[in-house]
Amino acid sequence: MNYIKFVDVTNRDGVQTSRLGLAKLQKTIINLMLNEMGITQSEFGFPTTKHELNYLNGNLELVERGVINKTRLSGWMRAIKADVIDSFKNVPKLQYINMSQSTSEQMINGKYQGKKTPNDVLEDTLEAINEAINQNAKDIGVNAEDASRSDLGYLIEYARKCKQYGATRFRYCDTLGYDDPQTAYDRIYAIAKETGMQMEMHFHNDLGMATACSVMGAKAAIDAGVDAWINTAINGMGERAGNADLVSCILAIKKSSGFKDKYQIDPQIDISKAWKLAKYTSYAFGVDIPMNQVAVGANAFAHESGIHADGALKDRRNYELYDFEELGRGEPEIIETGRMITVGEYAGIKGFRNVFNSLELEFHDDNEARNILELARYANVHTQKPLTDSELKFIYYYPNIAAKIMTVNPYYMPQGALKERMEKYENVAGSAII
Repeated sequence: MNYIKFVDVTNRDGVQTSRLGLAKLQKTIINLMLNEMGITQSEFGFPTTKHELNYLNGNLELVERGVINKTRLSGWMRAIKADVIDSFKNVPKLQYINMSQSTSEQMINGKYQGKKTPNDVLEDTLEAINEAINQNAKDIGVNAEDASRSDLGYLIEYARKCKQYGATRFRYCDTLGYDDPQTAYDRIYAIAKETGMQMEMHFHNDLGMATACSVMGAKAAIDAGVDAWINTAINGMGERAGNADLVSCILAIKKSSGFKDKYQIDPQIDISKAWKLAKYTSYAFGVDIPMNQVAVGANAFAHESGIHADGALKDRRNYELYDFEELGRGEPEIIETGRMITVGEYAGIKGFRNVFNSLELEFHDDNEARNILELARYANVHTQKPLTDSELKFIYYYPNIAAKIMTVNPYYMPQGALKERMEKYENVAGSAII
């Protein structure tokens, strides 16, 4: 049986949302929650980006310890040999990768300005695949950026060659949200049928069809006889209008008339963790969940009309397609309205102990308490938000990794004009510029 699996790209594409972002601690908590939910893979970052390295290596230590044991962590890079070499040099324990090249005439001409041809793009990709195999990559995905505006014959040839060289999956990227569900199905079916490659669906929401295109693309892959991998972001975060929403895609396959009991998702996925994941991600990004958001919005199970309320009370199936309990909803949330002690960058030891007592976490001596307090202070500086229970527990149980992922070593090596300016003014007092 072929399965529909999920690659959540919140920590790679979602964090590229303009004017927003996540701290490395928050990205780590999301990886842990994705693992708890049984999501097949998390594209957890960029192994060629300097400020990501401690976070990436720290999360792979969590894999080694068996803390992250269901979700594979994959890195993203350009499909060029130099990026592959840098990635494995920077993150030696990396096993799963996706490498990307622009494949449309628009992108090749518009981005490369005549410096590359479609054949150059293919040759660069094949050379990168070779290098990834030399670096002992366990699983290699190749991404066709702007696939929806690329020549279909070229995509088939590109995918076929990449498979011959050792790539295992082909990512069809609808970079501008250009496809509709029918064209997505037709094009992905053709590529899958011609090449026999596992297919990834990466759809953006510029026209509001990211979820529909994703599930139809997955249907095409399964119908063609290969596994499907849907790229998603939690709460639909991502560039411009965002990516396909994780929970919406899962529910569309599990509950819709054309998919239910006909197409199977990765059996380890536990949809009951959806509510917790969506709420944390909303808090971390600082973006409220729209009240009409699928499954996790405030109004997803709200009824006001007399006819609807009466019908729902008589039998929930009258007006609810699925149960809120399935998503982990329904438990009362306790909101403190009296005294509240929080942990921040200026927290003291007594208040800190009080918070951890409420979490039923004990310190064996004063040194342990003060060490964890110091890490919690740094974490608050790092996130600039009151720390959540999940974050505090992570710091308590994995202090060394917490310290590592919150540490960034700025890459700063002045060269050329900047170096000359620094040397010239190194010992000269100047006025502040504000």
